[in-house]
Amino acid sequence: MTSESASQSIPAGRSDDIPPRWDERTVLTTFLDYARGTVHAKCAGLPDADARRAPLPGSPLMTISGLVSHLRWVESSWIEATLLGGAIDAPWTEDDPDREFRIAAGVPLAQLLAEYRAACARHRDLVASLDLDAPSRGDLDWRTEPVTLRWVLFHLIEETARHNGHIDILRELADGTRGR
Repeated sequence: MTSESASQSIPAGRSDDIPPRWDERTVLTTFLDYARGTVHAKCAGLPDADARRAPLPGSPLMTISGLVSHLRWVESSWIEATLLGGAIDAPWTEDDPDREFRIAAGVPLAQLLAEYRAACARHRDLVASLDLDAPSRGDLDWRTEPVTLRWVLFHLIEETARHNGHIDILRELADGTRGR
């Protein structure tokens, strides 16, 4: 890392976290879209080699590419499979539950981001007409009662924000670019 790259930062002037209305649904979807957009902002201009780098010896799958792939598939799992009861062609298997992280090493970051953006747009459309109290229709292996769309949106905000923190750290380790 050069001293020049250490002074780089992700622009802080975003205001897309301010909802146009203050009803619960608009607040939830605005914050989820903001967290989704933050993934793209934190990855802007990052070369594939840096996106595939795993700088933490104890976490060989912790790469920016792997996290983008993971977020794409987590969204599909929660919205398409758990909430709507559909099937997805998820990359993970019983033998390789972290495969979405592994396969990302062979995919250009731009493609991973495009797939994530497309999945998010599809999910936005799929839930647009659902009530926040709509119960999940898919199988849950950790509880018998369904969760609601409200819970899924909250969970995706939490999951995406948490992984944005990971991406932030990995980006700074890769090229010194710091997020805000």
